[in-house]
Amino acid sequence: MASKATKKTTAKKEPKEPSPLFPARPKLTGTGGDVRPKGRDLSRYVRWPKNVRLQRQKKILLQRLKVPPVINQFSKTLDKNQAANLFKFLNNYLPETSAAKKQRLETTAAGDKKTGEAPTVLKFGLKHVTTLIENKKAKLVVIAHDVNPIELVVWLPALCRRMGIPFAIVKGKGRLGALTHQKSAAVIALTSVKKGDESELKTFQDNFNAQFGDAERKWGGGVMGLKTQVMLQKRKKALEIEAAKKAEQLRR
Repeated sequence: MASKATKKTTAKKEPKEPSPLFPARPKLTGTGGDVRPKGRDLSRYVRWPKNVRLQRQKKILLQRLKVPPVINQFSKTLDKNQAANLFKFLNNYLPETSAAKKQRLETTAAGDKKTGEAPTVLKFGLKHVTTLIENKKAKLVVIAHDVNPIELVVWLPALCRRMGIPFAIVKGKGRLGALTHQKSAAVIALTSVKKGDESELKTFQDNFNAQFGDAERKWGGGVMGLKTQVMLQKRKKALEIEAAKKAEQLRR
């Protein structure tokens, strides 16, 4: 009996051959074992924050619904190269810092009027820029595309066209804020430039008049989802086949 028991314990089971249909995937119980596996998109299972969901829903709504021309014009912004050239130009007219302005005023009070003159800088602030446009003192106006609510600036392009002032719509109110030492800015304007920059300003004015002159007349949106597009294409194809059959029957 003892010899039989020892034989049972010493006998080893033969290892099974792995099935090619069901490959083994051992679990990683160590640190980092819960990291998302590569090659699998699990984003649909993620509960995104509310602000991310609202951004995505707003983007889809603006694609699906028909957007009026007044709102749709803010989706037509300057491209990357144009915006880079514009911001490089505007970077030469940054407003004074508080320390620089204090130094200038002290110099003016000391009697040096030449160095105490106010420099040519960007004008910002919605009310201030609106007044400059109404008085036709602004030479160039730059509007941010992502002002929220959009009603704050939705009328500015129409006012600029009415007054004959060139304007441009750029991406990012934060980029305009960086030019004015603020967190964000809805609109900025130039009232004058240095003598050496007059030709460059004229080039910007001509380009922006051509680009944004009739942007308000174009509707936006009306783009359906992929499933709807495929369904409409199939329906159109079926109607074409049916029309071809009817035409062939009439010929006979």
